[in-house]
Amino acid sequence: MPTSSRRASPRSPAHLPLLLAALAFLAALIVTYMVAGNAQRTAAGELAGNFNFRARELATSIDRRMDVYEEVLLATSGFLRGSVDVGRAEFADYYALLRLNDHFPGIEAMGIAAIIPPGRLDAHVAAMRAEGFRDYAIKPPGTRPVITSVTRIEPFSGRNLRAFGYDMFSEPARRDAMEAARDSGHATATGKVVLVQDDKRGEQSGFLMYVPVYRAGQAHDTIAARRAAIVGWVYAPFRMNDLMRGLGGEYPGGLQVEIYDGMAPTADALLYRAPGNAPARHRPRLSYQTTVDSAGRAWTVVVHSTPGFEASIDRRATVAIALTGIGLGVLLALVVWLLASERRRALQLAQGMTVELRASRDRIDAERERVRLILQTAYEAFIAIAPDGRITDWNLRACQLFGWRENEAVGRNVLDLLIPAPERGAWRDCLDRFAHSGDCPRMTGPTEATALTREGQEIPVEIAITALPTPQGYGVTAFVRDIRPRKETAEREHQRQQRLEEARAALLRSQKLEAVGKLTGGVAHDFNNILHIISANVQLMLRAEDNSRKRLLNILDAVERGKKLTAQLLAFARRQPLHPSVVNLAQLIERMDSLLHRAAGDSVAIRMDIAPDLWNVLVDPNQLENVLLNLVINARDAMEGGGSVTIALANTTIAPADQLAYSGIRPGEFVTIAVSDTGTGMPPDVMERAFEPFFTTKPEGKGTGLGLSMAHGFVKQSGGHIRLASRPGEGTTVTIYLPRALQDTPDPAFLPVPHRP
Repeated sequence: MPTSSRRASPRSPAHLPLLLAALAFLAALIVTYMVAGNAQRTAAGELAGNFNFRARELATSIDRRMDVYEEVLLATSGFLRGSVDVGRAEFADYYALLRLNDHFPGIEAMGIAAIIPPGRLDAHVAAMRAEGFRDYAIKPPGTRPVITSVTRIEPFSGRNLRAFGYDMFSEPARRDAMEAARDSGHATATGKVVLVQDDKRGEQSGFLMYVPVYRAGQAHDTIAARRAAIVGWVYAPFRMNDLMRGLGGEYPGGLQVEIYDGMAPTADALLYRAPGNAPARHRPRLSYQTTVDSAGRAWTVVVHSTPGFEASIDRRATVAIALTGIGLGVLLALVVWLLASERRRALQLAQGMTVELRASRDRIDAERERVRLILQTAYEAFIAIAPDGRITDWNLRACQLFGWRENEAVGRNVLDLLIPAPERGAWRDCLDRFAHSGDCPRMTGPTEATALTREGQEIPVEIAITALPTPQGYGVTAFVRDIRPRKETAEREHQRQQRLEEARAALLRSQKLEAVGKLTGGVAHDFNNILHIISANVQLMLRAEDNSRKRLLNILDAVERGKKLTAQLLAFARRQPLHPSVVNLAQLIERMDSLLHRAAGDSVAIRMDIAPDLWNVLVDPNQLENVLLNLVINARDAMEGGGSVTIALANTTIAPADQLAYSGIRPGEFVTIAVSDTGTGMPPDVMERAFEPFFTTKPEGKGTGLGLSMAHGFVKQSGGHIRLASRPGEGTTVTIYLPRALQDTPDPAFLPVPHRP
């Protein structure tokens, strides 16, 4: 009885291995349940972390994108440089250069809203219609205290044409944003509006962003100053569906996204709701709400999880742990059973067995590095400067303009890199003051300055500066424009105007001399006829031998002097009889050499400068000799203490493109005779009258005042031109332009006869 009782007892050692195996298996199941539950909670936590990350990334993307659009409008305001009167083609080229649809899709358009001054409405409409917009009109019509108009908008096509000429200041929501931008000087967005580009079929929520444009050179550091300086706004319209579609790929799917205007998510303030929302009865497991700043206006962004997103929770780890735990439980129960059954064998198996119950995984969430957005395609160089003077941003145009690469320029002091040494002190004081107060008179409005390139070359630039508040003080964002082309254009225009003035003066002198020449020609012609009569009668009287012979000789001498004067007047009036022939000026000057030296005297040196292969001219050689002799005598009289006279002969071709440099001289081939002296020169008032007959600065009795006038008349009658150049104290140069003769060889019968002493 006792023996059978012991065998039947459940505590019998025969049942102990099974009991221990069952307990081990149960313990393994409990541990597996705990580990699987922990894995399930970890997966749920990862899902929540992924949701929060994506929601934050979405809100950050919206905020960054609005900052980009704000920078684009600020850059456009800098491009306008204080004026909204920009040509449509120039504005279109600038918009195309930005390539906004490629880099920052979602922006609907970019335009300019100009303020129409009181009383200028009709003139403004007429001017716009004169540009080719024949149907242009201000919309809506009517009289208002302030009238604006969308004068430029790009792309200038499609539904954007509906906004052309629209007065946005007439609509309260837009007016509030425009006034806020004007008074603050910063970019400002409107609330929820319907764009004028939308029709009833495609209507959707939208908003507009404005950046003020202040008049160039006018201060705008106070609200009153900004209201006085405002000339218009640069703006951009946005349609919310298109804007969010432009963010495609930057925020994940599987999220229910809603954007509200303001701080509270109300139905009236709904700006955007993502398509493909969750079912109406679905209660999202995860939600996220935050606010973003859109150009000074708060948006509430609400994000919910969708069933598809919630179903993406990773359950593989839980299933793997459950299966592994059950398998390990079975294995552990078997081991325990073996251990309990065969201790030695169980111990051997236990020594070689290593069990890993759970594999841990860590997911590292790395936030994307913030991308610096500098307008690399802007026409001007863009430089950002920290309050301590170090360069923090440097765009591609700055590399091209100054020669420094971005990695070389960033971090260096802007004064040492770009400012010439003599000007660094003044600029350093200005930047120090600007860093503390955000204001410096030297940096108000577009400022012309001198900058250094990498090669040390000083170039003129125009700088438009905006303050950038930071915790350390005020930094600087500067747009720098190379104004060398503008300077060169201005200099060329100045020279052109100066040459035009000289041409006008020469024309007036020519017309004046022409009138005087006609008068003197008529006088000389009639006077010559009278002298001929007197001379004939006197010669008849001379044949008689009586006591009046001496008096008659005196009369005849006076007649000869009158004839000489008449000849000079006729030469000036271009009515003297000429006997032109083909003449080689080099041979003529060579034959006159001794005569010219005697006329100049011993105190004056004469130097010849004759070009080789000199062309021939068709001219009266005897009259030309008289002109050259008079010019040498005038040069001698202008050098009372002695000096030198240079006679230069050269071939000259004047092309039509050289008309400004040779004002009043027709294009063609000429041989020039330039007679230069080292005398006292002429003041401008004397040069104005130098070719007038009877005008002279010599003492009475030492000149008739007909030398230069006779030379002028002879040259003009020969088809040439004469020019006078002189400065007080630097001498005088008289240049004669004689047309080239078609014949190559002068006629020996008409070679000039040398003067004999």
